[in-house]
Amino acid sequence: MVNIITGCDAQKLKIYSAKDLDSLPQTRQLSGARKAEMKAVASVLPFRVNNYVVENLIDWKEVPDDPIFQLTFPQPGMLEPDSLKRMLQLTNSGAGDNEIMAAAREIQLSLNPHPAGQKQLNVPKFKGESLDGMQHKYRETVLFFPSAGQTCFSYCTYCFRWPQFVGMDELKFASKQAATLVEYLKNHKEVKSVLFTGGDPLIMKTVLLRTYIEPLLTPELEHVTSIRIGTKAPAFWPYRFVTDDDSDDLMRLFEQVKQSGRNLALMAHYSHPRFLETDIAENAIKRIQSSGATIRCQSPVVRHVNDNAKVWSDLWSREVKLGAIPYYMFVERDTGARRYFEIPLEQCLAIFNAAYKTVSGLGRTVRGPSMSCTPGKVMIDAISEVAGEKVFVLKFIQARDPAWVNQVFFAKYDPHATWLNHLEPALGKSKFFFEEQMASMLKAS
Repeated sequence: MVNIITGCDAQKLKIYSAKDLDSLPQTRQLSGARKAEMKAVASVLPFRVNNYVVENLIDWKEVPDDPIFQLTFPQPGMLEPDSLKRMLQLTNSGAGDNEIMAAAREIQLSLNPHPAGQKQLNVPKFKGESLDGMQHKYRETVLFFPSAGQTCFSYCTYCFRWPQFVGMDELKFASKQAATLVEYLKNHKEVKSVLFTGGDPLIMKTVLLRTYIEPLLTPELEHVTSIRIGTKAPAFWPYRFVTDDDSDDLMRLFEQVKQSGRNLALMAHYSHPRFLETDIAENAIKRIQSSGATIRCQSPVVRHVNDNAKVWSDLWSREVKLGAIPYYMFVERDTGARRYFEIPLEQCLAIFNAAYKTVSGLGRTVRGPSMSCTPGKVMIDAISEVAGEKVFVLKFIQARDPAWVNQVFFAKYDPHATWLNHLEPALGKSKFFFEEQMASMLKAS
């Protein structure tokens, strides 16, 4: 039975975008030049925030250095200097929308809008047609993108799915085809888990979310043993689970999944411990858990937001205290504003190790730092010396070819590398062990 939370005041969701940067009371302290830069960045990369974040999570006395401000509001450094100058000239000169959009699109296309083979390799085919609202990268897991879930309660400035939100329709993943998903799953018995993602599927009303989830609960899909929902709602709009007008119905849907014999997991993105400090955030976690769902927590490590070990130690410790499961520390993906947020792999590992040492065994469920790259999820396991050579010790924790999973391989130590494609094979190897097979996959796609 779902726990009923009392004593929480309902809030009405208010969304703010670039047009509200001048009118928000909290931004009046910012200079005109700063706001002009923010608007210029917001003409290229998506900006969307809500009243809960603005009023409860940002310490406005610490702006612009406040981590949640860095995480949610456009920052000048997110664009290269020449690109920022170009967009400032256009937006300040009163250029027309078409001219601004054309310049923005040129910059967007230079920012690697779909990394890791998302369009080329991940989209499955069924009955001779591409299923553009799905991805099937790993054998046991299918990702599904509900068309009504292709936005979020707030956008993260580091988001690797930013093309979903800037009108790049040719690069957008979305599907209304719940029936096609069911048919695909009937023909792919190897699939154990379906991950609803976006955007944020929980932006949808429960009545609509139900039309996607309920068809998966039938006995003929008994091979699908887990359903996952990728969401930032527990962090950015916890009222979704407690006081929104259909939060009770959402909890009943979660219960229904559990009663069908499946595992239901919310893949919650908490980037900073501050997201877990409000009463409503704690109440949301309690309510989710009372439905039988589990909460697994993940986030990339990014500069300006959470690039120190104490933040991660506090985050994992608080997650464990609240009964949530630390799951992944990711490396910032090679897309969008990555040059503003990315951290060298060596530093990512140092932050992870320093934080990992401070938590109990219950916190050590977390894995990372992990790169979600074209071949799979590659974890930086260590920096070591092998046969007299300083190397990165790398390991696949998920892979396009299941035979690669848990395979260890070595790359030459490079203190400046921030992604797998910056690394070279070590120990006299000319290629990593998976490269030839990966090339064949790309050629066949």
